[in-house]
Amino acid sequence: MRHLLLLLLFACTAAGAQLPSLTLEQLPRPTMPPGERGPVVPAQVERWRQEAKALEYGDGVKRDEVAAAKLYCRAARYGDAEAQYSLGWMLTNARGIQRNDAEAAHMFAAAAEQGMEQAQNMLDKMGGTPLGDPPPCLRPPETDPPVAAVPPPPAARGAKPVSLWATLPLPQNAPPAIVSYVKLVAPEYQLAPALVLAVMATESNFDPLAESPKRAQGLMQLLPETGSRFGVVRLRDPSQNIRGGMAYLRWLLAYFEGDVMLAVAAYNAGEKAVDRYLGVPPYAETRLYVRKIMAATGGQRLHPFDAKVVGASPMLLRVRAAMQTIQSR
Repeated sequence: MRHLLLLLLFACTAAGAQLPSLTLEQLPRPTMPPGERGPVVPAQVERWRQEAKALEYGDGVKRDEVAAAKLYCRAARYGDAEAQYSLGWMLTNARGIQRNDAEAAHMFAAAAEQGMEQAQNMLDKMGGTPLGDPPPCLRPPETDPPVAAVPPPPAARGAKPVSLWATLPLPQNAPPAIVSYVKLVAPEYQLAPALVLAVMATESNFDPLAESPKRAQGLMQLLPETGSRFGVVRLRDPSQNIRGGMAYLRWLLAYFEGDVMLAVAAYNAGEKAVDRYLGVPPYAETRLYVRKIMAATGGQRLHPFDAKVVGASPMLLRVRAAMQTIQSR
C-alpha cells in the first residue's frame, strides 16, 4: 500500500500537479486562554513562559506552536517581558500561527517599555509606536477588579477621607516625624495619610536620599519632570518632595475618578500607559507595585477625589461602556 501511495505521489508531481499547502491566512490563530481564578504569583507566570518555550521549540515535549502562543499570552498579560517578546516574534514570523504585525507591534512595545533592548529594535524596524487598542493578550487579566466600577457620588468628593481610610493601620517602619508631617499636610491635598504613606513605603522605604535608575528621587520618588509639573523646586527637600508626590496623587485620583488601583498604577508607570492599556499596564514591576499598595491599604479601591482638579480620563468611559456591553449579553 505504501509503495502505491508513493507511485501516485510521483505521478502527480511528474504531471505538474501542485500539492496543497497552508497559506499564512490558513495558519491557526490561537484563541485567548480562559481567565485565571484567584491571584497569580510571579513564579506561575515564569512557569507559563518556560512551558511555552519548550512547546515552541519541542524541547522535551511534542512541538506545539499554538499551545506555546496561548501560554505566552497568559504570561504576557501579567507583565512578563520575555513572553511578550516571544509572542511578538511568533506573530511577526508566522511561527505556526497567523502573522499579525499590528498585535506584534503592541507586544514589542510592552516589552520595550520594560527595558528589553531587543524588543525596542524590533519595534523600530516596524515603524515605531503601535496603533489601535492593545490586543487581548496585553489587556488587564480578569482577576483585576472592574475599572472604577462605582465612582463616589458628587457629595462624597469632599476633602475629608472616608471613615474606612481613617481606620487603616500605618506602616510600622514609618519614621514618626514623617508620619506627623503627612498627617498634618495630607488633608490639604484631600488625601488619606494611609494612602500617602503606603505609596512612600513602596517607592523609597522612607529613604529621603533614594534615587532610582530612572532618576526618580526622594521619599516620593519624583522624576524631575514630574516635580516641575507640580511646582517642586528642590527634589531632595523632604517637605517639597512629599508635597509634590501628594499633588500628583491628588491629580491622579481626580483623573481616574477615585480609582485607587489605576491611580497608583499611573504613579508608577504614568497615566498615559494606564490609558493606553485600559487598566494596569502589562509591566511586571507595575503589577507588583500595585499589589503591594493595595495590600497595604486593605484593598480599598475607592478614595474621595476633587473633580475640579482635572477632567476624567476618557479611558474610563470606554472601559465602562465595554463592561456594560458584556454584561448585557
